[in-house]
Amino acid sequence: MTHSTHRAARRQTLALMGAAMLAGMLPAGAARAAADGGKRAVRIGYQKYGTLTLLKGRGTLDARLAAQGISVKWTEFPAGPVLLEGLNVGSIDFGTVGEAPPIFAQAAGANLVYVGYEPPSPGSEAIVVPKNSPLRTLADLRGKKVALNKGSNVHYLLVKALEKAGIAYPDIQTVFLPPADARAAFERGAVDAWAIWDPFLAAAEHQLGARVLADGSALVSNHQFYLAARSYAEKNADIVAIVLEELAKVDDWGRAHLSEVAAILAAQTGLETAVLTRAARRYSYGVKPVSAAVIAEQQKIADVFAQLKLIPGPIVVKNALLAAR
Repeated sequence: MTHSTHRAARRQTLALMGAAMLAGMLPAGAARAAADGGKRAVRIGYQKYGTLTLLKGRGTLDARLAAQGISVKWTEFPAGPVLLEGLNVGSIDFGTVGEAPPIFAQAAGANLVYVGYEPPSPGSEAIVVPKNSPLRTLADLRGKKVALNKGSNVHYLLVKALEKAGIAYPDIQTVFLPPADARAAFERGAVDAWAIWDPFLAAAEHQLGARVLADGSALVSNHQFYLAARSYAEKNADIVAIVLEELAKVDDWGRAHLSEVAAILAAQTGLETAVLTRAARRYSYGVKPVSAAVIAEQQKIADVFAQLKLIPGPIVVKNALLAAR
């Protein structure tokens, strides 16, 4: 399949997904618009990197929705778990996170739904050590302090890395810190290793000379998911479909324009262009509708977290999907 044919097929898939959602939900969205005087909006939560940040920088979604009288509000979050807290309490309607945050959120009772995802990007997250660290293999992590953001995508990476090395999860010391605090701890030697994702990973490599002990390759898929508050998705399927369509378009553009991507993200995040170029090269582009296969992968992660008692109990991931109509 040629690149153009693949791109057309992906767009057709997204269009079909949007049409299916609209078929059952547009009346509710229309009713909401009438109830609030025709003023409609979407509040989007994004992180310091990724397709949503790129979409914000290009401004194409804002322009398309403004033409329909729909406003867009963007709110930056430091990591996925706190973004989904915002989704759960009603401060945002739509956002993107890695694999683990939706599982922790669903286990905590959040009423969210999966609406799309990005293909695997295992090289975009890793466990790193300082450049002069004596640690050389995953097996060397036994008994060591590892910093990570609890409930983030790297939480599952750490679990699988330890499993590969034959180390029980309790046999390391987890230090739960958000990215900025984790980097500070990493720099001053307060932790032995850091499980982190791009662009923080790229920044640690470029600026600190951090050495990758293991990335996600052959360990995890590292999908990025797009989620919405269930009530919002049910009442505003047309807006959700438009957001996904614009994400697909900017992904298609970004894949072929990495230098421009890095420049836009640098302007949006304040990070060095060189850092973002490194991250952009290993990012996986291409928004897709949620499939049974990817939900099955999520269920495996949820089951592992339940077994390790990282979440209160078992969950059924497919319950976080929109009902078929």
